[in-house]
Amino acid sequence: MTGARGSARAAAGAVFARILAVVRRIPRGRVATYGQVARLAGLPRHARHVGWALHGQPHGTPLPWHRVINARGAISLRRGDGAGDTQRLRLEAEGVAFGAGGRVPLGRFQWQPPAARAGGRPARTIRAARLDPRRALG
Repeated sequence: MTGARGSARAAAGAVFARILAVVRRIPRGRVATYGQVARLAGLPRHARHVGWALHGQPHGTPLPWHRVINARGAISLRRGDGAGDTQRLRLEAEGVAFGAGGRVPLGRFQWQPPAARAGGRPARTIRAARLDPRRALG
């Protein structure tokens, strides 16, 4: 494939590969949010790209897609096709508990990688950076 369309697909493929590499690193019994995966893949503020990358995976993929949830700690999959139920069952089988309103307590189960990709700094959440602008600079 040549031209702009081909190079756009190649770029999207590279982005999706980075996202999928992060998802593969999420350990059993932990979860990550769509936004967290995007940040760790070097795509801050692109949480929807994570959803697209996961949605494009074939049925039966060994990728631990079920470990990615939304920022509220809830499952974002639509009801009706059974995927949301499958995600919850897989997470519960790994020891992830659901609290009030069907949400995972992120303070207890959110994956915290030992160091962020660039510079070996610990990963931090967007929320912390927004609350204290000085932290966003450092």
